[in-house]
Amino acid sequence: MRWKGSGDSSIVCRASLAQRFTEDQAQDIQWGLERVLETQKQLGPRLDRGFRGLWNSVLHASAVLPQLLPALHHLAGLQAALWLSTDHLGDLTLLLQTLNGSQSGASEDLLLLLKSWSPPAKESDDPLTLQDAQGLRNVLLTAFAYRQGLQELITGSLPRALSSFHEAASGLCPRPVLVQVYTALGTCLRKMGNPQRALLYLVAALKGGSICGPPLLEASRVYRQLGNTAAELESLELLVEALSIPPTSEVPHFLIEVELLLPQPDPASPLHCGTLSQVRHLLASRCLQMGRTEYAAEHYLDLLALLLDGSEPKLSPPPCSSGLCMPEIFLEAAAALIQTGRAQDALTVCEELLRRTSSLLPKMPLPWKNASKGTKESPHYPLWVSATYLLQGHAWVQLGVPKQAISEFSRCLELLFRVTPKDKEQGPASNCEQGCTSDETLQQLRAAALISRGLEWVASGQDTKALQDFLLSVQVCLGNGDASFHLLQTLRRLDRRDEATALWRRLEAQTKLLQENATWSLPLYLETCLSWIHPPDRETLLEEYRTFLLEPCDL
Repeated sequence: MRWKGSGDSSIVCRASLAQRFTEDQAQDIQWGLERVLETQKQLGPRLDRGFRGLWNSVLHASAVLPQLLPALHHLAGLQAALWLSTDHLGDLTLLLQTLNGSQSGASEDLLLLLKSWSPPAKESDDPLTLQDAQGLRNVLLTAFAYRQGLQELITGSLPRALSSFHEAASGLCPRPVLVQVYTALGTCLRKMGNPQRALLYLVAALKGGSICGPPLLEASRVYRQLGNTAAELESLELLVEALSIPPTSEVPHFLIEVELLLPQPDPASPLHCGTLSQVRHLLASRCLQMGRTEYAAEHYLDLLALLLDGSEPKLSPPPCSSGLCMPEIFLEAAAALIQTGRAQDALTVCEELLRRTSSLLPKMPLPWKNASKGTKESPHYPLWVSATYLLQGHAWVQLGVPKQAISEFSRCLELLFRVTPKDKEQGPASNCEQGCTSDETLQQLRAAALISRGLEWVASGQDTKALQDFLLSVQVCLGNGDASFHLLQTLRRLDRRDEATALWRRLEAQTKLLQENATWSLPLYLETCLSWIHPPDRETLLEEYRTFLLEPCDL
């Protein structure tokens, strides 16, 4: 008895054209198993055992009729591909153990079982098939090795991930998959502290095919680890260009390829390169962080144009669906424009953000409750708006309009002092939400606004008003050393020697502690704003005050 394999080829063809396994292919495999049992008159009640029971019965029948083995191993390859693609790894393990003739207590290592599986060679008179059992076994081995490596990479088992990726690269690895494997090897080696070897694999990945997004993003991470800012930013720029090109349609496959058995792209995966807007934001923010402010400003404007093109995005509380926090992008763009001396453009960006958020402001302190519904409203909008007022104030400072600047700083403070710290019982927040509402962010915003207004009072010769703002800034944000240094300078100008001496002594004792504590995770726009009000070298200032305060007083 010889079983025709045309049904198997049909499964291969339809699964490859659909680029996934469907219920129809599962039913076809079941039908093939039932046909084998029908020919042996063994159909009976075993059908109630499901796929696993069917396979046990069929493989028992094949022991009686060895000529069934090549066709059964081919069908087993299709079953294995179906179970791997649908994460039925327990069933797949049992099937491979049975195919390998393993006894109870045998290895459950799927990679080892796949490597041990040796489908019987085809006879010359066997029916032709699109893809034989050996070919399916090679595809399964590569796909599982890569899948296992990705899981080990995510869980931090880096040496094991490295071994799995090497196994995948050494097998039947189509060029698009090889690009992914080399990129994963680069990620693994970077995390293991070997960036130079990581670059070798990433270069190979870029040479290996047209899919260059993930290796370019990983290359930027490697260059960042190496401290090569120019190469990091160049990689991100190339990635922006690559993502700007519309993807080409894929050539249809007629075999079950490795790609068919890989998991769907996961945004949480370390190999996910993100969307064009996400990469543009990464490039813009890195330029701003590294002091390349002119490039940062242009990239932020390009990003805003991309995000606002054709529709008006809803400014909802984070996390936003795109993974980006839209209001913070506006604020970072405004900060970058001020940093480059484009204050008027910064005001335009701020006005647009206010237009989209001001109507959403509450009329009571935060966090507050809706009395009728008993629910808490979102605390994000007041902080976004107050930060906008702060940036507008600095834009007016740059334009030489101190009265308007003080007015904006005052509006910022009025709103900030209506905000109360987030209730700890509300549970964990997203990364973006933490950036918007953390206690440190609220305190530093208040300090930044008070210091900014105080500096404007100083510039207009009103040291007494400046003193009040600097004193309050020290009280609301104890960890902000800038406030203490500005207060010290003001006390010196007002000739309040005793108070200045006491503050100077505290600062000398606390300088190291302040530096150690200055490790908050703050939004980038706020970090940029704080850099504008940072006093000159603190050690030099302390030494100058030592000389000044030790001078004898005039009698």
